[in-house]
This record gives sequence, structure tokens and C-alpha cells, in this order.
Amino acid sequence: MRIVVAANPDAEQPWVADAVIGLAKQTGAVVSVMAADEVELERLAGAPRSVFADKARVAAEALARRLTDAGLEASVSVLPGRPVPAILELAERERADLIVVGSSSRPVVAERLLGSVPLDLVKKSSRPVLVITHPSHPS
Repeated sequence: MRIVVAANPDAEQPWVADAVIGLAKQTGAVVSVMAADEVELERLAGAPRSVFADKARVAAEALARRLTDAGLEASVSVLPGRPVPAILELAERERADLIVVGSSSRPVVAERLLGSVPLDLVKKSSRPVLVITHPSHPS
């Protein structure tokens, strides 16, 4: 089994890593951690792409470190561009059996205006997508 897990550069989500740890230990899965730099057009970005890529790398490495601390092996990738196409690209390249992503951390208004990565993944992916909600999120 191969799992691609998306790290969110804008929010720490340790519960996502914890869910992946459980899944990987139960299934013997190989885990690829990724983050997207979220830059669509560099010339329109407020800073050089490297600033956003560094932020994405820090998030992906933090999530991967949590996995390795639990005894798992995890590769790390930082891809350019918007999150959904980047996640789908890596999942295709890795032949992932499952994509894991944390629930959106954006306020509802921003989600409606800008979209939701988890919801867009569920709509566009030909692979199963597991959305992990924050443990204190009301049911």
C-alpha cells in the first residue's frame, strides 16, 4: 500500500500525521509526505517562490519527522503550484492507493471564496481520499 499525505504549509496538523501512523502501521504502507508551495504565477506572488517553497518544506518535514519518530519511513516532496493539482500529480506518480489530507483550516467564508483543498480532492481524485478532521472538531 502507498499513502500520499499532504502537509499544510499554513497550519500544523499533528493529528493528520497520527492518523497516517496508525494506517501505515496497520497496513505496512509506504508513505510519501508532500506540500505544495501554493504559487500559481511567481510574477504575481508577494515574495519569491523560494519563500513559499521553504515554508512548504518546513511543513512537510515536520509531518515526516513525526512519522519517522514513530518508526516509519517517509519520503518528502515539495511541488510547485496549487495544492490540488500538485497532490494529484504526486499521487499519480507514486501510484498511491490513498491520499490523506487534513480538513480545511480556513474560515467558512474564505472556503467559499477560495475553495477547499479536501473537498476539491474528493471531487477530482480517481483515488480514495481520506480527510482527517481535528480531534476536537464537533461531530
